[in-house]
Amino acid sequence: MSLQTTVSAERFHIGFFGRRNAGKSSLVNRITGQDISVVSGIPGTTTDPVAKAMELLPLGPVVLIDTPGFDDDGTLGELRVRKTRQTLNRIDAAVLVTDCNTGIGPYEQELLILFKDKKIPFLLVYNKIDLFPEHLIPAGNLAVSAKTGAGIWELKEALAHIAEKETKPKHLVGDLLHPEDTVILVTPIDSAAPRGRIILPQQQTLRDILDSGGIALVTKENTLVQTLSGLKRPPAMVITDSQVFGIVNQIIPNSIPLTSFSILMARYKGFLETAVQGVKAIAQLSNHDNVLIAEGCSHHRQCEDIGTVKLPRWLLEYTGKELCIRTCSGHDFPEDLSSFQLIIHCGGCMLTEREVRFRMKCAEDQGIPFTNYGTAIAHFHGILERSLSVFPHLR
Repeated sequence: MSLQTTVSAERFHIGFFGRRNAGKSSLVNRITGQDISVVSGIPGTTTDPVAKAMELLPLGPVVLIDTPGFDDDGTLGELRVRKTRQTLNRIDAAVLVTDCNTGIGPYEQELLILFKDKKIPFLLVYNKIDLFPEHLIPAGNLAVSAKTGAGIWELKEALAHIAEKETKPKHLVGDLLHPEDTVILVTPIDSAAPRGRIILPQQQTLRDILDSGGIALVTKENTLVQTLSGLKRPPAMVITDSQVFGIVNQIIPNSIPLTSFSILMARYKGFLETAVQGVKAIAQLSNHDNVLIAEGCSHHRQCEDIGTVKLPRWLLEYTGKELCIRTCSGHDFPEDLSSFQLIIHCGGCMLTEREVRFRMKCAEDQGIPFTNYGTAIAHFHGILERSLSVFPHLR
């Protein structure tokens, strides 16, 4: 995948934090060479987190997030600080910006504690050295001037060093294959699929197979029989969209491993084992229990939308219970989950791994079972064990 086409969830997310007028927005603009954030001498100019996906050398594909001042006050200020706190759940690294003349105070100390508690690597940056050159900067910290550009190169290099340590090469499926293995991808094209494109997990899986030296065959569920019969030898694996799990399971012989894009994505984002454990809670649901169905992306809902239509229908049919089902999408995931008896999450392709793990941890800390679309749908069709056959330790 080229730098120009790297999706947001696969980019290194860097958040800029600090008090109002510490120079966060000016620093982001200086680093990027663009007027991404509105800059003003009036405290509180940045009222919402501002995110920009871009290519930033020597880091590569990144998302920079400029946040409101952590010392904002009043009713609106409290909401802005809350948004800033929420940003901590989806970043890979943080830059704490402080004014050279102000130094480290209680707001900076609170942020430093949050970084450490959430295990977020961070840089402490002293800004405005053009105005206060005589101030001593504690050893080991960076001194910059968003106005003149002094120290910006060193800041970029330090961020690149963090990104290099934090970014690990990962596979969706390539590590399960041998070179020249054939994999069939079953990709139904429904009303929710963007015109002219296939959905992101399918794109990423296809690319990973090719990068790993495999051979990918893409077909719809209604041409799967013809695709299979045209092969001289059986495929090493079949990967399907979860929505047609039942159909594909009936066609593919048990001797051929079968799994789904959603299950692979849950593994890729680091919560498949939790999802497999969480699916057991479906059998314990009672009438009027609350279930949250959560999606990481925000998109226009179609008549047969998976999260708001199909999955609730399958869940109600499978359990035979009168359940209270709530849905959420995008970054509107509630941190208080105490009213729910189960959470069914999407694969998380549009979320960073850190944000997915944060959501999983919120559920875990509150004792709420947490599973995902693909795992739940395989369970509904009675083929969960088969869909996990490519991961023997999870069967």
